[in-house]
Amino acid sequence: MDNSNKIKVFEDKKVRTVWDEEKEEWLFSIVDVCSVLTDSVDPTAYWRKLKQRLIAEGNETVTKCHSLKMSALDGKMRLTDVVDVEELLRLIQSIPSKKAEPFKLWLAQVGRERLDEIVDPELAIDRAFEMYLKKGYSESWINQRIKSMEIRKGLTNEFKRAGIENTQQYATLTDIITKEWSGKSTKEYKVFKGLRKENLRDNMTNTELILNMLAESSTTDFAKNESPQGMVETAKVAKKGGSVAKAAREEYEVQSGVKVVSPFNVLNLKALKDKENKG
Repeated sequence: MDNSNKIKVFEDKKVRTVWDEEKEEWLFSIVDVCSVLTDSVDPTAYWRKLKQRLIAEGNETVTKCHSLKMSALDGKMRLTDVVDVEELLRLIQSIPSKKAEPFKLWLAQVGRERLDEIVDPELAIDRAFEMYLKKGYSESWINQRIKSMEIRKGLTNEFKRAGIENTQQYATLTDIITKEWSGKSTKEYKVFKGLRKENLRDNMTNTELILNMLAESSTTDFAKNESPQGMVETAKVAKKGGSVAKAAREEYEVQSGVKVVSPFNVLNLKALKDKENKG
C-alpha cells in the first residue's frame, strides 16, 4: 500500500484518496464522497446512517469497504472507511441526492451501451476508436491498438484451451511474455513509464505495440501447434513466443541505435507523436 495520501477536489471539496500499490487501484474516502454529494453538515453521521440502511438491505458495499488511516482535518491520522472505484459507483447509486443524479444517469448510459455492444460487437470497436481519437492518439496508432486487442483475444482463447482459468495465471503468463521480449515485467514496465492504474498498451509507442503483438501472436501460434496443458507447459510456450519478439527488438535496436522500450506515456503524447512523425 502506498500510504502517501492524495487529495482530489470536486466542486471545491476535497476527497482523500490512497493508491493501493499491490492491487493497482485507487481507494476513496467514503465520508468525503458523502460530503460532496449530499452537502451534509455531518457527513460522518450521514455515512453511519447510510451504512445501517445498506446493511439492512443486504448491500455488499459495506462488507467490501475497509478502514485505512488517512490525514484528518486536524492533521492527525485517523481510521477512515474507503472503497475502490467499483464499490464507489455502487455506493453513489444508493445516495438520494440531486448531485448524485448525473453519476446515476451516466451509469445507466454505460449499461445501455454495454448491452448494445453485446448485440452488435462492432459498436464496441467504433466507440473505442472514437475514445482514442478524443484522447489525441493518431489513427495509425489506434488501428495498431485495435489489432492488438484482436491478437490478445486469440491468445487468451489458447490459454483457456490449455486449462488456464484464473486471472492470476493470466497475469503471470503475460508477465513471462512481456519480460522475455522487453526485458521488464509488466509492473516494471509500468513503473518505467510512470504509470499506475493506466493500461500499459495504451501508453506504448507504435514500435512497442508491434513487438508486443508479435510476442503474443507468436505465443498463440506456438500454443496452437504444441497444444500445451496446464501452467508449466503454457509458461514454456509463452517464453518461446516472447523470445521471437526479443530477437526482433534486439535487431531493431542494433540497426536503428534506438531503444524500443520507451518512457513515453499518454501524458506526454504530443512529444511521442512528434517523435514518430520525425521518424
